[in-house]
Amino acid sequence: MKFCSTIIALLAAGCLTASAQRIAVLSDVHVTPGNECDRQLRKAVEDINATPFDLVVVNGDLSNEGSDAELANVKGILDGIRHPLVVLPGNHENNWSQSATKTFVDLWGNDRFVTTVDSLVLVGINCGPYMKMGDGHIKQEDLHWLKTTLDSLATDGRRVLSFNHYPLLPDIDNVADYLEVIEQYPVIAHINGHYHTWRTYTAGGDGTDSDLPCIMTRALDMRDGTFGYAQIEVSPEWIAVYDKTVGQPRKAMFAFPARKAQAKAKMPERAALEVPAGFTVEKVWTDSASIFTRMAFDADNIYFGNSLGQARAVDRHTGKLRWSVPMGASLFSRPAVLKGGKVAFPRHDGIALLDARKGRQTALLKSKEGPYVADGTLTPDGKAYIQGGYKRIERRNPSSGKLVWSYDSLFNYCQAAPAIDGKDLVFGAWDTNLRCLDLGTGRLRWAWNNGKTANMLGPGNVVPVIVGDKVFTVAPDRYMTAIDRATGRTLWRNNAHRYRESLGHSEDFSRIYAKTMDGELVAVDATAPEFRELWTVDMGIGYDHAPCIVLEHDGNVYVGSRRGIVTIVRADGSGIVASLPLGVSEINGFDIDPATGDIFVSLIEGTVYRIAKK
Repeated sequence: MKFCSTIIALLAAGCLTASAQRIAVLSDVHVTPGNECDRQLRKAVEDINATPFDLVVVNGDLSNEGSDAELANVKGILDGIRHPLVVLPGNHENNWSQSATKTFVDLWGNDRFVTTVDSLVLVGINCGPYMKMGDGHIKQEDLHWLKTTLDSLATDGRRVLSFNHYPLLPDIDNVADYLEVIEQYPVIAHINGHYHTWRTYTAGGDGTDSDLPCIMTRALDMRDGTFGYAQIEVSPEWIAVYDKTVGQPRKAMFAFPARKAQAKAKMPERAALEVPAGFTVEKVWTDSASIFTRMAFDADNIYFGNSLGQARAVDRHTGKLRWSVPMGASLFSRPAVLKGGKVAFPRHDGIALLDARKGRQTALLKSKEGPYVADGTLTPDGKAYIQGGYKRIERRNPSSGKLVWSYDSLFNYCQAAPAIDGKDLVFGAWDTNLRCLDLGTGRLRWAWNNGKTANMLGPGNVVPVIVGDKVFTVAPDRYMTAIDRATGRTLWRNNAHRYRESLGHSEDFSRIYAKTMDGELVAVDATAPEFRELWTVDMGIGYDHAPCIVLEHDGNVYVGSRRGIVTIVRADGSGIVASLPLGVSEINGFDIDPATGDIFVSLIEGTVYRIAKK
């Protein structure tokens, strides 16, 4: 992107701002009630109100943990803005959310926006990640909406200014799909935040002046001790960007000509899917929305939920949709097939019981506090249905869904599925603790934590493994830990590799598998009294943080990545069987069809694949 110092000087003198659309951009405000950003945002609102603006855009990361209290507080402050206002969520609203992202939509009406100021169309879109560690991602339904919206509005000489929280860089896994849409229209620039700094870059195009100019704007709180926001002025010929410190004169930052030519997005070549001998890989479903859940099965159907809040049943023989039932908000939990022909779909306000054959809702088991986001699990003997949610984990009757007990002494989400063996139920929560409960009574046997006080460094989204007298876990503190099953005492901790949240075990429970942040698969002896590494395979996927379980099945280990790659590794560590690029987005997890032994995998981009041995 080329900038002219003479033009910036003229802008600083106020010589080029006639007939311009004026936009204020607040980004990365990170307000917790009572913190310094809370106080400074109120001052910024006063500053904004003292200046004529056509629109104010809040471009993500309004809060720190996305709690209902934080969002209500920041909305109360932003409601004081006396100009037209639009608001987008950021990763701190999408990744950590008390309501599983629903409260944001309830407060602001949507997680995307479009508006016009004179001949300028301003459009903003959410880009995740959604309730688990992952890259940015544009939901499939939002890509459809974006194209339909711009088809309608970007006409008759109108120009477009694009917004979201993430940059148009590989930070968004499907950024190429996003660019392919917006490059069809007269988009003159893109505005984002996220990195708490000023920066310019280009996206799309072919490396010429027709590439899309992009501006990364400041956070409310900058490292230099200033608090402020961005001002953007769009004239027929120029785009000018200013840094506005609260209570101080604005400072010209960037100026560039409004782009006249459009360039076709330069789409990256995607790796070909090469299926290894002896396997079949089949796409069985492509959704109109994104998919955040794993899958459940019965003799007839595959069950999952999507980001539009639709509970789906797909015929597992033909791949045709059997039924789809609206649940009112995005679904994040794996459903559970219960006895008596019922399927349980955990959701934002309870657990919906649906008739498996027709999808008719037979009951809604209302929740007392917050949504369910953990994967539904039946005990190996089928005598209990375990479901985790916000500040609780529950045992329910596997036929009626009726509550047997609820352990509600958690301080944040229970997000992943538990490990169950005998009378022990072991699970993690985003309150720094791993807990062991008595399966029969729900009583606490012990609680363990890694000594970190930050919730996000605990074992909040990992499926632990129980082997004999030990429990194994990993966490974002980058350690693998073995815990005494009877007492919760730490036996050993190892950080020889950068572990995170991806764990599994061999079919005979002799080995523990962990995917590292460096794209390795590590096998550890589960029977040894001390840490004993058996082998490590570099899968060639590079940096990875997807909290996807590791699954061994029929002599092979299956590992999912943040960028749509499933790696199959021989269970003896002797090498890689295959690297399967199924898409570009995060792998949600692996589930085995109990009738066939086939492995099913869903991707956030809305696809479902079957992997089978011939």
